[in-house]
Amino acid sequence: METDIQSHTYSLKDLTRYFFKLGTFGFGGPVALIGYMHRDLVEDRKWISEDEYREGLALAQLAPGPLAAQLGIYLGYVHYGVLGATLTGLAFVLPSFVMVVLLGMAYKLYGGLSWMQAVFYGVGASVIGIITLSCYKLTIKSVSKLEVAAIKSRWLLWVFFLVMAVVTAITEREEVWLFMLMGFVYMAVKAPPKWLVRRETALSTVLLTGIGFWQYEPSQLVQIGWFFTKAGAFVFGSGLAIIPFLQAGVVDQMGWLNEQQFLDSVAVAMITPGPVVITVGFIGFLVSGFAGAVVAAAGVFLPCFIFTVLPAPYFKKIAKNISIKAFVDGITAAVAGALVGSVFVIATRSIVDAPSAIIAVLTILALIYIKKLQEPYIILCAAVVGFLLKTYF
Repeated sequence: METDIQSHTYSLKDLTRYFFKLGTFGFGGPVALIGYMHRDLVEDRKWISEDEYREGLALAQLAPGPLAAQLGIYLGYVHYGVLGATLTGLAFVLPSFVMVVLLGMAYKLYGGLSWMQAVFYGVGASVIGIITLSCYKLTIKSVSKLEVAAIKSRWLLWVFFLVMAVVTAITEREEVWLFMLMGFVYMAVKAPPKWLVRRETALSTVLLTGIGFWQYEPSQLVQIGWFFTKAGAFVFGSGLAIIPFLQAGVVDQMGWLNEQQFLDSVAVAMITPGPVVITVGFIGFLVSGFAGAVVAAAGVFLPCFIFTVLPAPYFKKIAKNISIKAFVDGITAAVAGALVGSVFVIATRSIVDAPSAIIAVLTILALIYIKKLQEPYIILCAAVVGFLLKTYF
């Protein structure tokens, strides 16, 4: 590990600083966040290789928990081991956690966040533009360029991509068994391992205050911890996948929040940077103050950390095998398709009329033609436009 660390052009401090900045200004949810990581760490800074990024994306999709946070933890692990994974994970999650706790305090003080819907009108539309462009870039990197020869040579990956896009758009969830199936199919076609060539049948898979700031009930904290740990340990895919699980538990089963409060919690996650699943901090705060926010966030992110770090050293070693590389390529194509399907689902909820569609299109055009324009400035402009449109028109 020492020689590996010394050979790299960036320090752990540099990487931690990057993820803190991404957690502070990275809007757009998991689709956009993994796109930013690829653009910044692979393409621009070249701190992470294309193969390392693909390995991390595949492992993040196969393990339960929030996709963007898992990928960030894995990229921290690549060259700096468990310490790197720990620091990058904390740096990534902490800024948005602080923001949702502050918003939770405001929510309790003022009895709701009516202004949030007006802001989210513009922000949500702009986010669709950002993540659409991120999906395009990820697709041409993970599957192939949009050229006839490239598509012909990797047609099976395009089939996986399209199937997962359609399945995710229709079901509004990401089926992990399909990711694994497509990975195995591509491995069997492109680089079948010796045991498969010999038709061996044995197979084993191991991937396996006045606002109640300090008020809480110990028994309720136990309930919160158990519920959100289950959410982090058994829900696969992006932040989109965990929302139905949270809604069923928090509103229908536990009765901690009403439907409107839950919708406001999701809106908070979308207008704050960092992983969408940080909404659990807001929910935990409403239910049981700051202690509830900490327990809820820890419950979701601790399994994510464990399921990423424990298999990481083995996954990193076996990923050099050509059969495993083919397996990863198949999964990566399926992931890209699922993310496109997720964008469609989110778009149906955020693009509600002509003005919101125009905001989304203008966001895409601005990112394409204004090279040095950064996403936080676009989000801020969209928030102002959305607030003005909903308040005065």
